[in-house]
Amino acid sequence: MPTQNPKAAAMTDPSGQDAALIASAVRTLGLEADGLNALSAALRDGLGRSFIAAVGVIRAASGRVVVTGMGKSGHIGRKIAATLASTGTPAFFVHAGDAGHGDLGMIAPEKDVLLALSWSGETAELKSLIEYASRHNVPVIAVTAQTGSTLGKAADVVLTLPDAREACPHNLAPTTSSLMQLAIGDALAIALLESRGFTPTDFGMLHPAGRLGAMLKFARELMHAGETMPLKPLGTKMSDAVVEMTAKGLGCVGILDAHGMLVGIITDGDLRRHMEPGLLDRKVDEVMTRNPKTVRPDQLATEVLEMLNAAKITTLFVAEGRKPIGVLHMHDLLRAGVA
Repeated sequence: MPTQNPKAAAMTDPSGQDAALIASAVRTLGLEADGLNALSAALRDGLGRSFIAAVGVIRAASGRVVVTGMGKSGHIGRKIAATLASTGTPAFFVHAGDAGHGDLGMIAPEKDVLLALSWSGETAELKSLIEYASRHNVPVIAVTAQTGSTLGKAADVVLTLPDAREACPHNLAPTTSSLMQLAIGDALAIALLESRGFTPTDFGMLHPAGRLGAMLKFARELMHAGETMPLKPLGTKMSDAVVEMTAKGLGCVGILDAHGMLVGIITDGDLRRHMEPGLLDRKVDEVMTRNPKTVRPDQLATEVLEMLNAAKITTLFVAEGRKPIGVLHMHDLLRAGVA
């Protein structure tokens, strides 16, 4: 008798355990979504005024945002600090438990802002931070569910999170509450980014590594320039143009007028479309695609990729006005990790 495939048996799930797991996951997401919806509603109401004040305090500071918290709030705080720093608001995380053991020295008096996270507002480890901030004129922004808590009373601005049920069936493990803390941190970071006019170029300066860094490179950083550009003047025989295309290995040749301006391009596709006896004896003027698409040297690699994909082409010249200064191939973007 053939043995039943264990994977097939698991898929049939006669006990209904799989369905219960999915139901649990959906219930968790529903409860957390309820928390985010409550937070959005609060921002449209009274919390919005406090949010505006918090943005103002951070923008007015000459120093950095010091984010702090304990437990799950500490983990969320680390992420908020990282998001702020990567979007143009200098920030770092100080663990509330380490603050009273020397890390208070990391906070600059009268310059920095303290962003403290505590759902209850009664986290004992925050006491030394609150007292230090009070003595050294460091504004405190509290993220808590309890406005009347020790932290809430000590803060200059209180971002009061709405009451919401945890996704934990016992209403104990920080889940919905942690997500709301994270969301208000993201909201602060993006509001600050937009209010400062933080651009993709600014973002690229802070993210030089990995695929994100590659996407934020400029065309001029990836292009082939100088003698590596395949170029020929108007009036050139196609046989010479093909030799130039082959030698430079970019699948195209740019055609220049008497002033060195780019007026056309011949690609592998153009060769196929015009394949007939006598092609190599014709002039480039008859075969080229006129007024080819170009990109600026300061265009982001991700924009170049979008243009290549939209036009279904593999090569673009980089030009200042109509003067070619480089050429970019899809393979260059692949090698850089953009695509």
